[in-house]
Amino acid sequence: MTGRALVLGGGGITGIAWQLGILTGLQEAGTDLTGADLIVGTSAGSVVGAQLTSGTPLADLFARQLRPVDGEVAMRLPMSAIARIGLAMFTERDPDRGRARIGRVAHSSARSSLTERREVMRQRLTSHSWPDADLRITAVNARTGRREVFRRGGPASLVDAVNASCAVPGVWPPVPIGGHLYIDGGMYSPANADLAEGYDRVVVLAPIGRGLGPMRSPADELAQLPSAPESIVVTPGEDAVAAIGRNRLDPARRAPSAEAGRAQAAAERSTVAQVWGN
Repeated sequence: MTGRALVLGGGGITGIAWQLGILTGLQEAGTDLTGADLIVGTSAGSVVGAQLTSGTPLADLFARQLRPVDGEVAMRLPMSAIARIGLAMFTERDPDRGRARIGRVAHSSARSSLTERREVMRQRLTSHSWPDADLRITAVNARTGRREVFRRGGPASLVDAVNASCAVPGVWPPVPIGGHLYIDGGMYSPANADLAEGYDRVVVLAPIGRGLGPMRSPADELAQLPSAPESIVVTPGEDAVAAIGRNRLDPARRAPSAEAGRAQAAAERSTVAQVWGN
């Protein structure tokens, strides 16, 4: 298999905004990543991937990030949930068992109803149907701890797949799909860049560049691909980190994160263009 893959990682509502910002800045500079042969979306990246393949112009998607926030729910990951997630990740030798423990945390500590959260996701997406493009969305089975990859023709609607991929344990409820419950795909990997295996050019946008516990970083995942693609991992620069702030789930940080991503594109454009082949 050959072609170009765009991998979009997790990182909360600010991660959505930063990724749309950097994609916009790159497009304005002459490097358009939206026509990738494969798009992999994890958590925040699943929202971006669904938006990019919806037919809505990127400029419009970016403009939406700058508008006053409406329909979003301000949240913060509780310290108690952070402690329980960390304990599961660092003490279980079997990563699947660790993620299954996190699934139990998610089931018992959600701070929002499934109906409320699904409506937020519907409003974020500009299309609710799976695209013709090859879009793959990751989530984690809350019972087994194993990764699931949703795509067109599978058991999940687009809205439910994205909702599952974004179901941060301790904040949002697990999402039922096909008789199973699913949580945030970022509990398996910050970006799931290994799904780009077989593609010869890979760009990863990773709002979170490091894994939790035994997770591999996006860079490590790419380094271990047998196909050894031309690749780059782009993470938030210093100004973007400041714009994103400490709470990645804060809707008030959306516009600054988008603007910071757009500005960062100037520094990334040359290297990204070389990897992308234009």
